[in-house]
Parts: sequence; C-alpha cells; structure tokens
Amino acid sequence: MKTRRDFLTQAPLGLLGAVVAGGALAQTGEGTTPPPGSPGAFNTAPPVGPKLTTATFAEAEKLQQVTMTEAQRAMAVANWPTSMAGLLERRTGPRKVALEEGLAPATTWFPAMGRAHVGPAHDRFMPSKVTATPLPAKDEDIAFASVAQLGEWIRTRKLTSTRLTKIYLDRLKRFDPQLRCVITLCEEHALKQAAQADKEIAAGHYRGPLHGMPWGAKDLLDTAGIATTYGAEPFKDRVPKDDGAVTRKLNEAGAVLVAKLSLGALALNDIWFGGQTMNPWLPLEGSSGSSAGPASATAAGLVAFAIGSETQGSIISPCMRCGTTGLRPTYGRVPRTGAMTLCWTMDKLGPIARSVEDTLLVLNTIRGTDPGDSASVAAHLDYDAGASIKGLKVGYFPAWMKEAPATDLDRAALDQLRALGLVPTEVALPDWPYDDLNLLLFAEAGAAFEELTLTGRADLLSEQTPDGWPNLFRESRFLSAVDFVQADRLRRKVAKEMERVMGEVDLLLVPSLRDEMMVISNMTGQPSLTLRTGFVEVNQVRSDWAPDPKHPRPMLAKPQRVPYGVTLVGRLFEEGTLGRVGRALEAKVNVAGERPQGF
Repeated sequence: MKTRRDFLTQAPLGLLGAVVAGGALAQTGEGTTPPPGSPGAFNTAPPVGPKLTTATFAEAEKLQQVTMTEAQRAMAVANWPTSMAGLLERRTGPRKVALEEGLAPATTWFPAMGRAHVGPAHDRFMPSKVTATPLPAKDEDIAFASVAQLGEWIRTRKLTSTRLTKIYLDRLKRFDPQLRCVITLCEEHALKQAAQADKEIAAGHYRGPLHGMPWGAKDLLDTAGIATTYGAEPFKDRVPKDDGAVTRKLNEAGAVLVAKLSLGALALNDIWFGGQTMNPWLPLEGSSGSSAGPASATAAGLVAFAIGSETQGSIISPCMRCGTTGLRPTYGRVPRTGAMTLCWTMDKLGPIARSVEDTLLVLNTIRGTDPGDSASVAAHLDYDAGASIKGLKVGYFPAWMKEAPATDLDRAALDQLRALGLVPTEVALPDWPYDDLNLLLFAEAGAAFEELTLTGRADLLSEQTPDGWPNLFRESRFLSAVDFVQADRLRRKVAKEMERVMGEVDLLLVPSLRDEMMVISNMTGQPSLTLRTGFVEVNQVRSDWAPDPKHPRPMLAKPQRVPYGVTLVGRLFEEGTLGRVGRALEAKVNVAGERPQGF
C-alpha cells in the first residue's frame, strides 16, 4: 500500500490535477517531488472505492437532510476517492483489521461528567431483619418466597439448597412449555453447585444471603462451558470458555445457576429462536423485552431471582408486563465483562426479583469493578432499610402525570408517597427532541454487530420486520459521523439538565413507560427501580413491536386483570435511596404477594 508521500512523488500530474483540484501541491514545472520538510496533506491519498457521480451525492443528501450545490457535488465526486473512501480501509481492505468481540471503543461515557464525588460518601448495607417463619408445607409457597426469606431458611438449615434447586428445576420443566422462558436448563450444573453449597453451610462456611440461592441468567451473560446464545440463530452454538464478571461474582457468593433465560434476539423485545416468551399473568401475550425470560420466570416462581439487562427499557418494560421488581443500576455500577454488547455507553446489568429488598441484596453482590469493563466504577452503596424517608423530595412532571401512558395508579402512587412523609415536588425539563439521542444507540448497535450485518448472517434472525435489528443495523450504516458527535454533545447537555433536576429533589416518580424519561435516564445513566403498585384491566394483547395493519393485535374476549407499576428514578449511585422509598411504597400498596393464576 503506497503512503501519502509515495503518492505525492509518483502519481501522474494529470491525476493529481484531477483529484487534488487545486489542493496542497502547486505545480512549479520543476517536477513533483515536494521540497524537504513539506508536510503531508489531506486529500492526497491514492484513489479507492467505487465510481461516483453527482447523482450519488444528490441521493445521499436526502438521507442526511443536507443540501449541496451542483458545483459542490462535482467537487465531492472528484475528491471523495482520495479524501474519504480510504478511511474505510479497516473493513474494505486491503489492510483489514478485525475488531474482536469484547473490544470497547476508546471513548468511555462517565455519567458523573468529571465530578470526583458522586453518590454516597461511604458503604453501608443494612437490610431489614427477616422474620423467622416456619417452612411452608407446599413447594409452591417455598418457590414464591422472597430471596431474603429463602436465604434465612437456608442459613438456619430449615431448607437445603439442593431441595430448593430441585423445586425450581421441576417448575422450570413444568411451566417452560407454556412460557418459553428457558433457552438452556442447567440441571446437572445446578445440582452440583447446590450440593457444594449444602456441604459448605453444614461445615459452618456461610457466604451470605445468596449462598445456595437458585437464579436465572439472561442468556447474554457468559457462562463457562454453558451455551450463551443471545437468543439469536447465528449464536445458537456459542459456548464461552470463561464466566462473565457477574456470573463469577454470583458463583463466589455461592449462588446456584439453574437456567439461561430467554431474551428477544440480540436484546430486542421478546421473540427468540425458540419462539415468543409469554407473560404468566396473561399467557396470550408476550412478556415484553428484552429481559423477557428473567421477568417471566421470576413472576411465575421458577427462580429465586434473575439477572437482566437494560439498554433502553429492557428491565423496566418486562417488569411492568410481568409484575416483577427490576432494579436498573447506575451506568458503571455493575461490570459488564462477559456480557453481550449492544451499546457500550448504555448497557447495564441488574437484578429482577419479586420484592424491592431482594433486588438490593443481589445488587450488593454483583456491584464493583472489573478490568474488562473500563466504565465500571467502585462507587459506594448506602442502603439502610431502617432509615427514615420522611422529608425526602420526590420530583414529578405534572403534565406527564395527567396524560397517557400515566394511569390512576401513577397518580395514586404519588399520593401514597405523600402519605409516607415524602414531599411531592414539581420539576421540569426543556422541550427538546430527546429521541435524537437514539442516533447514538443505533450507531453503537450497528458497530457492535457489524460483522453479522455485512456478512448477511443477520438474515438468519427470524424477525425481519422494519423495526427489527437486521433492518436497523443496515440503516445505521448511513448515519452521519458528524451527527453522532453532535448527538453526543446533546447527551452532555441533557445530562447537565438531569443533574440540575436531581439537585432539586432526592428522586423522581415517573410513569414507567414514558418515552422521554426512558431515553433520558438511560442516556444519562440514572438508576431506576420499577415495582408493582396495583392492577389494571386490558382488553387487547400488548406488544413491543410496531403496529402492523396486516397483523393487528388480538382483542381479548373479556377484560383481563394484569399487574401495573411505577418507576422511581434516582440520583447517580444512590440506589439505596430508591430501595428505601421503594420498600416503603411496596409495603403501603401491599400487592407484591399476589401470584399469577396457574403457577
């Protein structure tokens, strides 16, 4: 491959005149070798790439919504092969460079934006005292018990990990044909881990509240020697050699992996290569996504807890649909090493459980740093279940509480927090086009799955809808790099606004599925807690997919009662505050214990 300087000294003058178009090299009549000490120049590389015409740029302008004159297009035609086309050599050749899975971009997003001290000043983890209760006679009642209660039974040896693991394995086998929430059942692995846990506990070596606790992993968490498929056809046979960071932390805590749970293919919605994962409360509809299996299995009492992930709504939405509790940690709180990448600057891993405090117990185990995740942060976690919440300011957006998707339950939750001693406080954000930030999501996702897209293997995915990943990955190739930088600058501007809002209140209460806050809070890295606060009636099957007039969503024969919840959004790294307020609200509304019929 010739260098830029080689090209300057060897290329014919006629070609230079054509492609440089009055550029850096002046013709002196004395040859083409530049004087000693001459710097290199842009727009002097060897021409590469396909033949272009002014019509090429005229059509491309439509995609980017910019306008050039005919003269400007002509200049671009002449110069693109020597100025821009060569910038794609990394993937077009001849010197191709493979970007291995797990290689993150050089630029890292830090929500604290340079502030040295964000979040609690110290570590404190003081969960509530678990009331000693007799072990239930029915396996079903044991299965639906909280992590905290199960942990106490195991600690006091009223219940063995092996028995509990067998209860969950039996339930996974019995109900998965209906829910399609399991990709890989880890029966042999789980029984081996459970036996080891029982042996350790009997010997007096109790590791903590997750010791012997059966859990399920969204199938984008690497598990050594156990398939990790991303729910997608091209990765069905993928078996990692090493555990991901969260898997490793849970192994060290003595937890028992019973199943790899479904996710919408490549972390979108609830359809994977085994079908659609269903909602236990309304098995005619999907469980939402992309943490479809973790929410469905947890709601149906098939695992004690699960690990999900969220880029934009993938913990919140299935927890709303399935009535589970989901804690989306602050970006950077939980290391993502060994987890599928969709968006380096947005992906977050977090617990899904059946009660608020259970999510804090899990978070306390999986938080921390890992060398493989440059965005992971060693931030303090301050959670004291007994600390007062009176006087805390809970922010809300008045207009959002009055219109869809808010319901009476959202408004009631605000009143219930007021009754608990919190101070409802109106807040506001500028009326900006927040969806523009999704340019970052689509560009990063397109980059993460570039090889899959350019080789055509994305065509193997069963969902080839306009709003499915294969089409979005292809479309993302045509996003502007300049607009990516501008969206990133807008992200900082939005983060500063959220910093201002969170400086006025201690937390926010928002309608869980409000699009603006879904985008904003995921882009700025705020933690959130979604919990059930009541029930609503629906008369039509709900779906994550864009409406398709050819395949309308089925109407139900009669209205069906399904769970509904609200979302609390917190300050950066202040999940402890969310836990304290969420736990109080959970007790106030007293609906967390109701189970889906038939499970």
